[in-house]
Amino acid sequence: MNDEDKFAKLTRPRHPMPAFVREALLARGLMDAYRARPAYQQNDYIGWIGRAKRDATIQKRLAQMLDELEAGNVYMKMAYRPKHK
Repeated sequence: MNDEDKFAKLTRPRHPMPAFVREALLARGLMDAYRARPAYQQNDYIGWIGRAKRDATIQKRLAQMLDELEAGNVYMKMAYRPKHK
């Protein structure tokens, strides 16, 4: 399933990925882990980071997302069990 198909079912506005988020995902080797998450999670992470006003908050949220993707079993500080195909 391509990204457009994945995001077609979202009822909320889709948030575009900022360049600094893309760079951080690539630098940590987590783009595949990010893309493996459901569309709503990808969108929620980007929207959550984007709503932060202070740079310190942006960096804190970005770090949390990266750490959660690296762990693989956490989403927004909640347990997450990915569906296996």
